Amino acid sequence: MSYLLEFMLERENVPSFDEYPFSLKALADFRRLKFDRKVTFFVGENGSGKSTLLEAIAYHVGLNPEGGTRSTQFSTSDTHSELYKYTRLVRSPAYPKDSYFLRAESFYNLATYMDDDADPEYSRKDYLWMYGGKSLHAQSHGESFMATMTNKLRGAGIYLFDEPEAALSPSRQLSALTVFHRLVTKLQSQLIIATHSPILLAYPDATIYHFSDEGIHPIDYKDTEHYTVTKSFLDRPEKMLGYLLEDLDEE
Repeated sequence: MSYLLEFMLERENVPSFDEYPFSLKALADFRRLKFDRKVTFFVGENGSGKSTLLEAIAYHVGLNPEGGTRSTQFSTSDTHSELYKYTRLVRSPAYPKDSYFLRAESFYNLATYMDDDADPEYSRKDYLWMYGGKSLHAQSHGESFMATMTNKLRGAGIYLFDEPEAALSPSRQLSALTVFHRLVTKLQSQLIIATHSPILLAYPDATIYHFSDEGIHPIDYKDTEHYTVTKSFLDRPEKMLGYLLEDLDEE
């Protein structure tokens, strides 16, 4: 199920393309992104603008830019950009019943907020039940991420993920793929994911947008740097390490 169809930049209203975030090279000629599949990935170098766009999408969906649900109200640092003021979403007639923004960067702060205040719409007992019956802080980073994905995300929703692999081992990333597939095929959900993981990017029939100095463009999985660099290293680790470390050995 696709609830979001397009994300558009109202370029005529942008005050200056010399100031952040509009100075990001990926946004130089940007006008719109189409969400024509149930799973969309954002890939690119650090600082290319992936999380910035994801934050703006989260704002338009009604989610806290630091993560959580529509009713999550914590704010540890007001660092998200003003991109949301100059963008808009084109939505389908279908209305999502659920939504969540899961981001590695601020997940610890979200877990602390949930432990201290819980979700204002629910009691602490209800909150713990929705996350699997156990405090997120009583679990490892990876365990709490998986508990959130498997228990909190109820389906028929829009789910945003910002670098979920930061908390997940390779085997847990494989488990995350099964969670993604269940959300999409069984529970009629739409996912937008910013990631560096070649494992997560392998999810079939997804759109992958590459953020670079040349803009934001679709790219095939096996053409991503994440796939090519990882494959080259794993195919010939000794040779790759030789190239990388030989200069240091000569010093």
